[in-house]
Amino acid sequence: MTAVKGLEVKGAKTSALVSSEALGFVAELERRFGERRRELLERRRSRVSFDFLPETASVRSGDWRVAPVPDCLSDRRVEITGPVEPKMVINALNSGANVFMADFEDSMAPSWDNVVTGQEALYAAVRRALAWTSPEGKKYQLGEKLAQLFVRPRGWHLVEAHVLVDGRAMSGSLFDFGLFFFHNAKEQLARGAGPFFYLPKMESHLEARLWNDVFVWAQDALGVRRGSIKATCLVETLPAAFEMDEILSELREHSAGLNCGRWDYMFSFIKKQPDLLLPDRGQLTMDKGFLRAYSQKLIQTCHRRGAHAMGGMAAQIPIKDDAAANEAALAKVRADKLREVKDGHDGTWVAHPALVPIARALFDEHMPTPNQLHVTRDDVVVTREDLLRVPEGTRTEAGLRQNVRVGVRYLEAWLRGQGCVPLYNLMEDAATAEISRAQVWQQVRHGLLSSERLDQVMNEELSGFAGGQFSEARTLFRALCTSETFEEFLTVPAYQRLLTTEA
Repeated sequence: MTAVKGLEVKGAKTSALVSSEALGFVAELERRFGERRRELLERRRSRVSFDFLPETASVRSGDWRVAPVPDCLSDRRVEITGPVEPKMVINALNSGANVFMADFEDSMAPSWDNVVTGQEALYAAVRRALAWTSPEGKKYQLGEKLAQLFVRPRGWHLVEAHVLVDGRAMSGSLFDFGLFFFHNAKEQLARGAGPFFYLPKMESHLEARLWNDVFVWAQDALGVRRGSIKATCLVETLPAAFEMDEILSELREHSAGLNCGRWDYMFSFIKKQPDLLLPDRGQLTMDKGFLRAYSQKLIQTCHRRGAHAMGGMAAQIPIKDDAAANEAALAKVRADKLREVKDGHDGTWVAHPALVPIARALFDEHMPTPNQLHVTRDDVVVTREDLLRVPEGTRTEAGLRQNVRVGVRYLEAWLRGQGCVPLYNLMEDAATAEISRAQVWQQVRHGLLSSERLDQVMNEELSGFAGGQFSEARTLFRALCTSETFEEFLTVPAYQRLLTTEA
């Protein structure tokens, strides 16, 4: 229990940041905006076809632009993402990237300990006081030149089960945003930066409107100038691809652009269009089909509105014991980043510090200006059919087996509290695990894979893995892949199991 009426904290870990004043702030956010969030989540279920909205045609045709970003965000050519663990935060801020996105979402398993420790790490990082010592005694500390900090709260669909407001678990989005903003917004502004955020998994401009209303209220409540918050929206759902203009418009006072959240976008495409069979994940590259159309549309839309158009994630990590394989992986990174900068993106994402200089070199060579807002891409014409076009490719036995390995091994790590996992030379997070289980579910649904065959493949591919949470992970993965209806997000049932392991 807390001193805040109607609010209960059930998490065991205590922290000075989880104070009565801060909890009062997040509780008020929940009371003001929680019901709208639930209504919008229910509205998602009623949308079964996808096209540009006739009722917002005037927004798409209008001549408007978003508010300018502060000078510290004019150049975002390389961004790195990662979980909010202290060591990871230090390494990412020191990486040489322009921006570090600290992730409370896809790369964090939201145990109470992880959530609170992450908030503590960012609080210290904002004040340049974060340090960490490994069990072996190695010391990590912040350097002189740091990346700009962005924070990604959890998506609207997730709750924070450890904090009850009037008897109901509150929004994970509002908790993550509210606790960070309450403690750090004024400090960031005093240091010449600001409260900057990445917003995940929205499916409509009405969800962006909700975020904008949250921002306005939060700034007013703490006496922070309106427009101080700047947020980049990840376009990582199929419905959002048809509402890019509208999303920017709703957030125009607070917008810092849009980002191609490619992995979740692939997952959303399968989820929303289950009858359109996709090739193996490894064949789904950004130069083909619906992925090409959506990235081109994003650049054109953003630059027309004066907003940054950020590229997608390079998930590769260094392969230390195989020089040839390492060079092949880095060649893929270079080709991907070259495509992005030549298309007109203003920056890109990487998952590992070793990729920062590679991405930077390509953007430095081809983007001598801080950004490419002047590249208007008037040549781009993207139709509904383009955004739904499935690229050519195959569904292979190797692809199935990789989906099984990645899906189960990631879930096992997640259930142990680890949300960002290096697997098979890629940094995997919840988004890529979602693709794995969605593709397997789709093949089962279409009669291309029987449950008996799935069991056989799982037994063969996972025979060497036992202990930990592997039994639970295998059970959950199989249930998700063979269910009659598609579970919206694997992290929802996984969260219930995570709560059980905490108890």
